[in-house]
Amino acid sequence: MASIISSEADLSSVADPDEEGSLGELTDDELFTLVQDTIRANDVLKLETKMFESYLKRVDPKDLDLQQAGASQQPAPEPTQRTFRKRSRSRGQSMDRHLKLTAEQKCDIATRELEELRESIERMKECAEKKLDNFRAVMEEADIRYAEVKKAQYEFNRDIVNGAVNPRTNRVIAEKLTRSIDEKLRSRDTLIEKLRLKNSTLKVQKKKLQLQLKQKEEMGEVLHEVDFNQLKIENSQYLEKIDERNQDLLRLKLMATNVLQVLNTYKKKLHVLTMESDRLNSEINQRKDLLWRIEAEMNIVEQEKSQADDTNKKYRQQLQDYKVPDVMDYVEEKAGLYDLRKAVQSWERKVEIATMALKTLQTQWKKMKLNAGNIDIPNIAMSTNWAHAAPQISLN
Repeated sequence: MASIISSEADLSSVADPDEEGSLGELTDDELFTLVQDTIRANDVLKLETKMFESYLKRVDPKDLDLQQAGASQQPAPEPTQRTFRKRSRSRGQSMDRHLKLTAEQKCDIATRELEELRESIERMKECAEKKLDNFRAVMEEADIRYAEVKKAQYEFNRDIVNGAVNPRTNRVIAEKLTRSIDEKLRSRDTLIEKLRLKNSTLKVQKKKLQLQLKQKEEMGEVLHEVDFNQLKIENSQYLEKIDERNQDLLRLKLMATNVLQVLNTYKKKLHVLTMESDRLNSEINQRKDLLWRIEAEMNIVEQEKSQADDTNKKYRQQLQDYKVPDVMDYVEEKAGLYDLRKAVQSWERKVEIATMALKTLQTQWKKMKLNAGNIDIPNIAMSTNWAHAAPQISLN
């Protein structure tokens, strides 16, 4: 309303005849701003006029029709000289001052039109919701029909197209087809019977409710306008409570999302920490195994060390107990060793000679055995045994 009043003031300032003489002194920018203000004021007045027309149509449409008819019958005024225009304009302004509505009346009309607009919007919403419910019901019915058709097509393909084909002739068996059709018809009949019974029960319930409503009307228990107003007030209170609960629900949902995000972060941290704990446990087990092996090696090394200490002590004791022999004893031992080596060499020569003699004797024995088979075998064996034993006795 403040914008409408300011637009009227702008328009009155534009339409003032005393200022028309100063229009020629204005610059182009000032004229452009003045024209734009005039256009805006005209738009606001058009909206206001449209609102008043709708109000008059709703309140008393006959007067508005008569006014429109009189305005259409009046001839258009012809333009005359400038002085006449100024005089008519001033006269029209004096008449408009007497016919203008007050601000309170305009506010009252605007509030009524606003309420009417809200009611029309509510009616449009109700109508749109009804249409939407009808469309949803139609879509739901179409979905159900489509599901039934798909099911029937699947069953027909399963039972008739694939299951009722004769393997020899590759043709559909007529008996199975007729049997399936009869079963479908019987199922439809049973469904129709169920729906008929349900319809009859609903009709009975409707009659009972109508009788109860008539009884309440006769008893005077019908709801009046006051009851409806009270119900509206209670409904508004419940809607406010529902809005509060919805706000609380939204706040709790936000809290739940925040808590869920925090929980996810803590879960990720827990997963990382559990993986780190598993790694550390495995490393601890490896270190324990390594420590056990090192301890076992340490025990073995300690045992070897004790054995080495014992042998070292024994060798040290032997070193301490060792006495260097005399020089003469060493010379005598060396001389004895030289004699023994000489004896060994002489006996080795004797053994070689004896083996050569043995070989010759064995060859002679073979020849003699071939020539005559009654030679004394035990004496020769004794001689050979003696030949073998002689070097052994000498070596000892």
